[in-house]
Amino acid sequence: MSLPPPKALLFDIGGVCVVSPFQAILDYELANNIPPGWVNFSIQRAAPSGAWQRLERGEAVLDAAFFATFKAELEQPALWDEFWAQQSKLGKVSGAKPPTPTVAAHDMFWEMMRVSRRPDPWMYPALKKLSASGKFVMGALSNTVAFPEGIVDDKGVVFVNELVHDEGEFEGDSRAIRDRFDVFVSSAHVGLRKPDARIYKLARRELDGESRRRGLGPVEMGDVLFLDDIGSNLKGAKAVGMRTLRVVLGETEKAVKELEGLTGVRLVEERAKL
Repeated sequence: MSLPPPKALLFDIGGVCVVSPFQAILDYELANNIPPGWVNFSIQRAAPSGAWQRLERGEAVLDAAFFATFKAELEQPALWDEFWAQQSKLGKVSGAKPPTPTVAAHDMFWEMMRVSRRPDPWMYPALKKLSASGKFVMGALSNTVAFPEGIVDDKGVVFVNELVHDEGEFEGDSRAIRDRFDVFVSSAHVGLRKPDARIYKLARRELDGESRRRGLGPVEMGDVLFLDDIGSNLKGAKAVGMRTLRVVLGETEKAVKELEGLTGVRLVEERAKL
């Protein structure tokens, strides 16, 4: 039997509502002759106490110490040996193992941040239509970074954490992504990050409160549809009872069409333009 439409929609940000920062990582790896997947492999193996995880829980700040630790975690010879052996078995690399890659962690990080400020051409317009329908509580649940005021990027430019809209697109829209949502749960500000079960429960409570405030009734875990591009985050959401929809890198159009079927709201009458 098909499920009724969800009462609340909960979106990851990077890779779902805006262009994925993983695209910047992939581009960096390809440009520097590093086997794709090495950076993410290193980040994941550092969990739960690695530099990246601590940054997203608000336990570290963007300073020289963070970047030094982050770089060191991306350049571990023992981990490189493990990664190369794994990729060799999968047939993704061959020949003699090269030296451990040198990663310009500082520059790569800032390119990730710049890339992920651009609205996704399919999902971002869908957010507006879903919100305008008035049928759902709109929420965001994102593993985030808290940017110190006045911080400069690798180019020496003060980094402003807001959406980048080309002239004429999304006219009148706020440049703050959080303004697209009724509820916004940011990992760096609540001290928890996906896939910790506690952050999904927190998001559900926030959605429930907003739904009741609007007279739409309670929101239980099974009433929430969660969209993310990372499998472990979706697994965490399923474990607490949420419904899930995976957004594959480069395939947001497909995800939006699935979302259209799940919500009953027409979202793809015409191709979004960016």
